[in-house]
Amino acid sequence: MTFIDKLDFGRTLAGTFVKTPSSDIIEILALSGLDFICLDAEHSAIGRREMDWCLALARALELPTFVRLSHASADAVLQALDGGATGVVVPHVDCLETAKEVARRSRFGAGGRGYAGTTRYGGFATRGMAQILAEEKNNVFVIAQIEDPSALDEIEAIAAVDGIDALFFGAADMAVGLGLGNPGAPEVEAAFTRVAQAATAAGKPLAAHCGVASGIGDLTKRGVSLVFVGSDQGMVLSGAQAIATAVRV
Repeated sequence: MTFIDKLDFGRTLAGTFVKTPSSDIIEILALSGLDFICLDAEHSAIGRREMDWCLALARALELPTFVRLSHASADAVLQALDGGATGVVVPHVDCLETAKEVARRSRFGAGGRGYAGTTRYGGFATRGMAQILAEEKNNVFVIAQIEDPSALDEIEAIAAVDGIDALFFGAADMAVGLGLGNPGAPEVEAAFTRVAQAATAAGKPLAAHCGVASGIGDLTKRGVSLVFVGSDQGMVLSGAQAIATAVRV
């Protein structure tokens, strides 16, 4: 079952960010039962080569894998998708024009994603062009991060863009953008509600992040169906802290 098949099934899907480019980490997470992972090329040291072999392993293990890009450039989108990513999480989609550009760069077509059948996405030349193009709608999922106050001015239009498949509300960056030091501030909560309403009106899933699994319930009550929970590094840290705390009791 593909990621999009799971999404259409209507249940909440949960995954985590991966900040450590390690084959062991990918293999362990593939055994965990998570619905997806997201390689964090924005806030970690994952480069193109590390991203490529992480995607190769995840694909072989049938673990749906997104890449959170460092920026929304055409080359960043192309490299992640050619490498076989399930889709991309694009930071700072802050206006309608950016949303349209992201959608265009993520799909084949005039002025859009460059075509090559020799990539991992293309099966290294084992799939024909007609097949690759016909299957694109089931193989690429684009998530726009809404984390800038300016995005709220056009949020309904952004949500309605064809090719933007989900909205991801970024509470921390939204708080910083609003000049606040608290992602739970009323102004951030109000922004969250606006983004959730826009996603619902457009018939698209809403994504958000929480630090630990206990936060999933609160997010699902707010309409989130794609939950990004913590990260591999957070899991290591919390596990080590639990041991350190237990030994000192």
